[in-house]
Amino acid sequence: MKPDRNKFSIEEPLSLSLDRSRDDFQPLSSTSERKMHGRPRKAYKPEEEAASASKAAKLRSLQTQFMSIHHHKIYTKEAIDLSRKLLEINPEAYTAWNYRKLAVEDTLSREESNQDLVKSILDEELKVVESALRQNFKSYGAWHHRKWVLSKGHSSVGNELRLLDKFQSLDSRNFHAWNYRRFAVELTNRSKQDELKYTEDIISKDFSNYSAWHNRSVLLSSLLARKAEGFTPNEKIPEEYKLVHDAIFTDEDDQSGWFYHLWLLDQTVNVETPLLTSSWPSHGSCINLSGGDGCLNDSSSSKLTTFCSDLGSFPLILYFDQPVSGVSSSTVAVDSELRGNEDLVWEPVSNKNSRVSCVWVARLNYMSSEPCFPKEYKVKVRIGNSPGIVSSRGCNFSTPYEFVFTAHVHDTVREDSQEVIVSWTDGFDIWDAQSKDLNFLVNLDQQMGLKWRQEAIEEEIELFRALSDSKIGKLTLARLLMAKAMISENGVKGVHYEEILELYSDLMVLDSSHYRYYKDEHSVALLHKVTSSTESLSRYLFQYRDINNSICLRLNNLSLSRIASVEKLLFVQMLDLSHNELHSTEGLEAMQLISCLNLSHNRIRSFSALDSLRHLKQLRVLDVSHNNIGEHSVDTTRYLCSSPLSNSEWTEDEVGRQMTSLVTKYWDAYFVLRDLDLKQLDIAGNVIAGDEFSSFVPQVVPKLVWLDGQKLRS
Repeated sequence: MKPDRNKFSIEEPLSLSLDRSRDDFQPLSSTSERKMHGRPRKAYKPEEEAASASKAAKLRSLQTQFMSIHHHKIYTKEAIDLSRKLLEINPEAYTAWNYRKLAVEDTLSREESNQDLVKSILDEELKVVESALRQNFKSYGAWHHRKWVLSKGHSSVGNELRLLDKFQSLDSRNFHAWNYRRFAVELTNRSKQDELKYTEDIISKDFSNYSAWHNRSVLLSSLLARKAEGFTPNEKIPEEYKLVHDAIFTDEDDQSGWFYHLWLLDQTVNVETPLLTSSWPSHGSCINLSGGDGCLNDSSSSKLTTFCSDLGSFPLILYFDQPVSGVSSSTVAVDSELRGNEDLVWEPVSNKNSRVSCVWVARLNYMSSEPCFPKEYKVKVRIGNSPGIVSSRGCNFSTPYEFVFTAHVHDTVREDSQEVIVSWTDGFDIWDAQSKDLNFLVNLDQQMGLKWRQEAIEEEIELFRALSDSKIGKLTLARLLMAKAMISENGVKGVHYEEILELYSDLMVLDSSHYRYYKDEHSVALLHKVTSSTESLSRYLFQYRDINNSICLRLNNLSLSRIASVEKLLFVQMLDLSHNELHSTEGLEAMQLISCLNLSHNRIRSFSALDSLRHLKQLRVLDVSHNNIGEHSVDTTRYLCSSPLSNSEWTEDEVGRQMTSLVTKYWDAYFVLRDLDLKQLDIAGNVIAGDEFSSFVPQVVPKLVWLDGQKLRS
């Protein structure tokens, strides 16, 4: 279907309400302030105000009487009738609904054997609910009470569907009724296919019925998941695109169709079952391992990753395309001659203290008490041969995968590297763009290999180019191009990213009220472009001579406001993000190898915005100078980590007991810094960086040697 540009041009720009916790958008009607769900509010007339006052007086009297009988647990017929009268006036009286539940339970406990009486009591409750709903069709308490009655199993579900048809004919968009409909249908033999047809009938009458679109997505998700006959993604999703086109191109300003289109795009790109996106070490790679923080005897033995640790272990990182649980030694087999790794403990890397995460880490020991001589070990990792890894949506990891890498364990010369300050201006060598080493470091996305996905997105792109002069058209086109880039071959990705970046740049100008959202999306696209191929990524890679030729990624001066594409960067040991527009470090927790991090000259407002860094056990050098830390008296990012008001843990350590007032004052810095094993920290150029804070930091980070370029001890 080709849109008629004269018919579908937007006279008034569509505004966007952006949910910051998700990567989606919520287009709103420009008249939303004057209307509720598109319906104008009416001013009260004098006679209506008088009636309202009389109703309020009656309500207060009933409430006083009702609370008395409820307090004394009186369940007589007269008392129950009083609660009914109260609910007829105020269906939102939750206490009255709960009272009626108690009254019903009291009667049933005495008359359980009298089935006719039980049925009549429950039928009476349904009548009371129906009466209340006629007063207020959106009463939460009434709908919940009706569910409770139906769950008793003595009422006709068929009557419920007929009643719903009646109610929905009056207000077909009421989400309470739709929620209840899903509940009632589950109690019947009505098929999901029949319900899907019902949503289509409702949508055909009113394209703006968001509740019907939402119910359709719920039904389709279920039918596609259980592979019902005629419901395979490659057949059904393209059909749904055609359906939603009718809505979008009939009323381009209506939000309902756009929401459903966004959901369809998600179904097109994402695979239900979880996939392993990347790992470190990667398949075929070679790593040099040494003990302590010193340098290798033979630092030229390999241009690949050199890893030094005084812990005598290195991280094994698994990155999935969606949050999963169940990663353990029983679901991930590690075969190696390295001693002490028989029962590996896998831990999720998450800022939410959850056992579900995209990133899982185990530590492999490679040092022993015996003298260490250079030796080569093969390590094989097998994932998914045993069931147990499950996504947060309940789908099993069903694509077994294995990778093999080589570990060279070396003896070391124990040089005290903390004596030398790390510089971000000197000591870097440009990465050899012709080197094939990078191919073994970077994991590229697994291609889904399903042609229908690419064809569906191609058709949508062609269609929506005709709407690219509107804001919503540009945004949808950018999303479609991004989806195409994610599933395209590497050779053609760059072209898509250039157009995507241009679209988001245009949107930042056209719709300044949502500048930050577009800026974040622009940053995501830019980082995907940088990591889209080894050739592109190598332009930003360097090696730092002073620390074992550590691999450094320099993404400074790119105007980034958000971190993305970290699954391609697990091998990075030094990261320069200076001179950007970052507000937090969310996402960096996956980059477990980072030992040096430069965040200077960004827009970080508090230490709690650095909360994800607590997961980086190798981090030794941190530069957060010239940010906005301490500048704002109220900072919502402070609540990302624990507060002393809700956690008394800080009083249990020595610093907490000896410096109580300073810990209370700088609690967010304390909770982040105490978990870091830093040797070098730069905080100059922040409001917080005064003498008091500078004296507090070494107490929290006892191994700190360098603070703002000054050596703390000899």
